[in-house]
Formats: sequence, C-alpha cells, structure tokens
Amino acid sequence: MDSLRPVDRPVDADGPRAEPTLRHAPWPQARRAARRAGAPLPAEVLGPVAALGRTLAEPLAALTDLPAFDTSAMDGWAVAGPGPWRLTGRVLAGERCRPLADGEAVEIATGAQLPPGATGVLRREHGLVEPAHAEPGDGGDGGLLRGAVGPGQDVRPRGQECRCGDELLPAGTVVTPAVLGLASAAGHDALTVRRRPTVELLVLGDELQESGLPGPGRVRDALGPLLPPLLAAAGAEVLGRRYVRDDFGLLRDAIRHSPADVVLTTGGTAAGPVDFLHAALEATGGHLLVDGVAVRPGHPMLLAELPGGRRLVGLPGNPLAAVAGTVTLALPLLAALSGRPTGAGRERIERAAVDLPGHPADTRLLPVVRREDGVAPLAFDGPAMLRGLALAEALAVVPPGGVPAGGRTELLTLP
Repeated sequence: MDSLRPVDRPVDADGPRAEPTLRHAPWPQARRAARRAGAPLPAEVLGPVAALGRTLAEPLAALTDLPAFDTSAMDGWAVAGPGPWRLTGRVLAGERCRPLADGEAVEIATGAQLPPGATGVLRREHGLVEPAHAEPGDGGDGGLLRGAVGPGQDVRPRGQECRCGDELLPAGTVVTPAVLGLASAAGHDALTVRRRPTVELLVLGDELQESGLPGPGRVRDALGPLLPPLLAAAGAEVLGRRYVRDDFGLLRDAIRHSPADVVLTTGGTAAGPVDFLHAALEATGGHLLVDGVAVRPGHPMLLAELPGGRRLVGLPGNPLAAVAGTVTLALPLLAALSGRPTGAGRERIERAAVDLPGHPADTRLLPVVRREDGVAPLAFDGPAMLRGLALAEALAVVPPGGVPAGGRTELLTLP
C-alpha cells in the first residue's frame, strides 16, 4: 500500500527542501499535517466588541485584585465585634464608610465596600432590629441590632478570586462573552488577540444552482450556505464565496488572485474529466502537502501551499464528504492560524451504544447522537447526504474495522 509515499520537491532557490507530499495519508496524520501547515497570525490590540470571537495572543493577566477590596456578599449589616450592635448608618455600593468601632454596625448592600473594622456581615433575614428613636427609611440609625454572625461571615475578602498579576486565562483561549466580562472585571479596556485568518470559498461546478427548484441535470448548492458559518464559528473571516464554472483557466485565475490566507474549494479534487484542481495548483506554483486521506467519506481531499504563504484546502464536492474534509484539514489549519489549541470543536471519548460500522481499511467519520447508554449512528450517512448530519450531535471517528458496542470512540463536535 502506498499510503505514505513521499514526493519530494526540488530544493527552493532561497531555502530548504519543501515538505513532502503525503498521499492517501492516515486520518490522524493528515490532521497533524494541517496543523503544521499554519503558524499563528500576527497579534493586534482590539476593544471588547471587536475582540469577541478572536483568540488571545497572550495570557490574560489580572490588572487588579478581584475583588479590589473587602466587600459584602449579602444585603444586611456590617458589624464590628460581638453583638448586639448599635446601628450608625448605612453604606451602599460605590460608597465608602468611616471605620467601625466594636459594637457598631451599618446597613450594607451586596457588593459594597466593607467598612474598616468590620468583622462580618449579618444577613438581613438573620438580624433583628430594635428601634431606638429611629425614623422609617433612615437605616435604623440609633437602633439596636441583634443576631449571630461569625468572623468573616458573608464577606468576600480582597483578592479572593485573583491577585493583581495572576494569570487568568492562557494564550489560545477563544474570547467569549464570559471572557470579555472577566477581562473587564480584571481591569482591561482592550485585549491582545490574533488576527482572524481570512478564507475565500470557491464553489466549483457547472451543475450548481443557488435558488429555486433545480432543473434537469442541475442540483442545489448545499455547501455555499453550509460552509461559511461553519468557518466563521471556527474563527475565520470569510471574505466571500464565488461560483467557478468547470473551466481550467477560470479556476487557475481564481486561485492565483485570491486575497485570502486560505482558499477553500469544493469539488474538482478527483480525476474526472472536469476535475481541474490539481492542474490549476501546478499552474499557480502550488505544492501539495496532502493529496488524499484514508477517510470515508471524503478521501479525495487535499491541502496545498500557495505562493505568498497562502494555503488551499480542496474539499470533495459531495456535501457530507466536504464536511469530513473540513474537520480533517480546514479546521485544524484555521486553529493553527488562529493560535487555538484544537481544530474541530470539542474532542472527547465516549462509549458506543451499538456497533459503529467501519470501513475495511480507512477511518470513517460517522454522524451520531448521544443516548443514555452511549452514542448511536444515524441513517442517511452517504457522502452526498446531509440529513444524518443535520440531526447529529457529533461525528464519531471510527477506525478501520469499526467499533463494537461498548467500545470507545472519539467524537468531534462541530463549532
């Protein structure tokens, strides 16, 4: 079997020999090759809104203690020493209070700064106020407060969550709304993040139709609507999609003049009469890194270097096969360019509820759902079908020969 036969290129004029081409590469090796094909893009400093969905280019460190001062964790009273306590006023969030002497208390709101000298917080539902010349609404000033409270009770001490300078998140973390909230709380007005890798989608084929019911010999394009949001969720900036007819010159020029970091094509990866992708790559000075992967569906996928440091991922034209190519080559490449640690969503191992059928020699990517007793395959899993994928919760990575019921299988969750 010639699954790993390397094809060397000549030594480049300005440097070392290029990477050899992997032909019919095993699925795990193809994914590793895709990650090696990309290096993290340059960093830029952006405000919170623009940074959302980007990847941290450096660890996120706290610029302040959290909390920055001792605060009340509950509505109630800040007390000093043992009770009962004489009420002397109130303190709200954003206000500062004079120090408390033993036997004094002030009404306090959740999140308010604890007065100096306070030893704990008595929750409102646990305290009893005995009025002493107090007017309604004045916080019980002059009243007597009774209740039981231990030292430090319901107090969030300064630095409980972190200290200034602590690393909160590592580089490579995707900036989610929760990350934005944490960064803001920790004192950041902007974040250092990786530039998004840009992608242009070239949809190849004379038979494709964008709208309406397809006519004789025509089919509706499923990948044009499917792939851009999938790529965007993986951290890419999709510059657009273009339909390219089955013409060698048109395809060559589309690849040559694309401004994107990654050119993504659908169809034309095999050896049919109008499959011009290999020839177009040669004409544009491209070099194949992966030419076919031992995976079903999607084995005629490819990955190539283009002049100027760009990359091209060639996906098969069948929809489910194209998704298999996306998780195998495109998503790991985008993860590497984005500085992210993984490629195709969350990767986990789960038990198979029933037998997961496999290919005799190749890895199989199988749409599955999770059940109480494990994962189970879905019907309509052919290369041209999307019905199973639309119901799927993940893709099971089934090694050659399959996985028996009760066995373990890796799952890929799409972004």
